Amino acid sequence: MTDIRVAVLGAAGRMGTQTCAAVEAAEGLELVARVDAGDDVGRAVRESGADVAVDFTVPAVTEANVHAVLDAGAHAVVGTTGWDDASRGRVAEHLERLSPGRAADGAADGGLGVIIAPNFGLSAVLAMTFAARAARYFESAEVVELHHPDKVDAPSGTARHTAAAIARARAEAGLGPVPDATETGFEARGADVDGVRVHAVRLRGLVAHEEILLGNAGEQLVIRQDSFDRASFMPGVLLAVREVVRRPGLTVGLENVLDLT
Repeated sequence: MTDIRVAVLGAAGRMGTQTCAAVEAAEGLELVARVDAGDDVGRAVRESGADVAVDFTVPAVTEANVHAVLDAGAHAVVGTTGWDDASRGRVAEHLERLSPGRAADGAADGGLGVIIAPNFGLSAVLAMTFAARAARYFESAEVVELHHPDKVDAPSGTARHTAAAIARARAEAGLGPVPDATETGFEARGADVDGVRVHAVRLRGLVAHEEILLGNAGEQLVIRQDSFDRASFMPGVLLAVREVVRRPGLTVGLENVLDLT
């Protein structure tokens, strides 16, 4: 089987550097381009012949990068946060326009694919999945995310993804709003993500951590996930690179790539 050729966007950053090393060490993958700030993304992907581009840049440029990657005829795996329904919708529309045979430089027979994952840590994905499955059985739910102080967005994409999944599960179960009698000081209650409160901590020494708190009268379930090193994200990144070439269209969340049924 021919190696999957990979370009890494944001290659000089912490996650980008780790991703480059992981790709170089992985069987069946070939690192063909390191793309950094100021580089022409579309040109770099096109000229390198990359099959997949992995984006670990910053929220301000990640959507534009994905569009450039698609126009260059490559699949995209995205770990940069900052996405919302509107930006994801624009990518989905772009993928529809670039149906099989219509990509700028040609695409695989099955069409181009994009995987956007708020978190590539397998423990984080499992925590999110378990929380969504448990949420229907609890009256209260809140999320606490803890990261290093160099993180530029809050709440984290992982926490938003977790809270949104909890909210969907609660709605499907017919649960009402999470009980909360707060009348003043709402700023201390964290962000509201679809009715689920999310709290962000930024502390030197942390990497990436999440707690999901679920409560009923007389009981509490706490699901905690800790990433102590960015190396923990690499198995998920490599899995997504291998999967995206056979998953046309937009996939949001690594849980949709894992067999968790």
